Amino acid sequence: MFGILIRFLAALILVFVTWNPTGWSFIHWLMQTLPQVTALLVFAGVVLMICWFLFLNATLQSLGLRGLILALAFFGSLAWLIFDMGWLAPGQEVISYVVLVIIAAILAVGMAWSHIWRRLSGQVEVADD
Repeated sequence: MFGILIRFLAALILVFVTWNPTGWSFIHWLMQTLPQVTALLVFAGVVLMICWFLFLNATLQSLGLRGLILALAFFGSLAWLIFDMGWLAPGQEVISYVVLVIIAAILAVGMAWSHIWRRLSGQVEVADD
């Protein structure tokens, strides 16, 4: 359980560092700096691309297209339920945060799916590579 939480926190950091509605993100930094590009900006962009590649690759490998669609449906319907129950008031900024958390949750599930599957089914997944 602790490993899934760590993966979720790492995914949250990745997603929120890339873009968030506060104005403090890589995308905001990039937009303010362009057309002038610095070595630090490029290095940070490359690090983010590597992290996104790792998370997206692991998520697509472990969940596959069907699993990804099911995860989107699960978290999307959960968000709808939260708004429908009145626990959150819909607004542009609130919806932005909810979407970012959903993206992080899907990435975390993808990163941890083998562990989740082993706990639920008792079966071990083995890659075919």
